[in-house]
Amino acid sequence: MRLLPHPATESIQLTEVLRALSDPVRMEIVVRLAVQVEQTCSNVGEELGVHKSTASHHYRTLREAGVVMTRQVGRLKFMRLRRDDLDARFPGLLDAVLAAALTGAPPQGLPSATAGVPDA
Repeated sequence: MRLLPHPATESIQLTEVLRALSDPVRMEIVVRLAVQVEQTCSNVGEELGVHKSTASHHYRTLREAGVVMTRQVGRLKFMRLRRDDLDARFPGLLDAVLAAALTGAPPQGLPSATAGVPDA
């Protein structure tokens, strides 16, 4: 087993995490990993219906931002969320992002993006 390069917990930057999570495909990967603790990269890619090279790009972006941990066993790569690391750096961020992704609404206590915007 070998670990691919990952940023140290204290080096994870909020802007990079948010940039990584801003893509719908990457957000779907994170949602799937939140439900199932660890998955192989090939399984996630097949379920998302994206080309293998596109999936690899998304996995690398998430790994380099510090959102996921990837370990390689033989030819297989396994991904899991770095929940503990993200919670240590940015308490509540991952839960808020996942809640918004799963419900399609802003997390409790946060205003809607359209709050205060008059109807057209």
